[in-house]
Amino acid sequence: MSTTAVAPLTTDEADALVLAARRAADTAGVPVSVTVLDAGGHLLAFRRDDRAVLISGETSTRKAYTSLQLNAPTADLVDLVKPDGPFHSLPTALDRPLLFIAGGVPIHRDGRLVGALGLGGGAPEQDHGIATAALQAL
Repeated sequence: MSTTAVAPLTTDEADALVLAARRAADTAGVPVSVTVLDAGGHLLAFRRDDRAVLISGETSTRKAYTSLQLNAPTADLVDLVKPDGPFHSLPTALDRPLLFIAGGVPIHRDGRLVGALGLGGGAPEQDHGIATAALQAL
């Protein structure tokens, strides 16, 4: 077992992720909200495009939180909460708001979870694609 410390996600990195996500969203022609959380679920960066629907701010944050808590892209979790899925009751079982819609991705450094990125405002596939593209900038 390795006890080597992994550097936490920095505000500069969070800002770079927001910028990369906004560039990808602009290229796709999709107005979005972008949320970056640290490993503890605390907000590091947030940005809502002027033209993004207001609810996208909430959905981007919930997608990031869900991805962080389950250490998985929310796109990979959608089927798990369907009526016959093993996580069927999870969205309503906890006090914290989880959102099982594509657009949230965990952020890893040296194989360790250091945060999460959430996108809202486009179709779920668009949000996931933009989030994935933004991670490439880190």
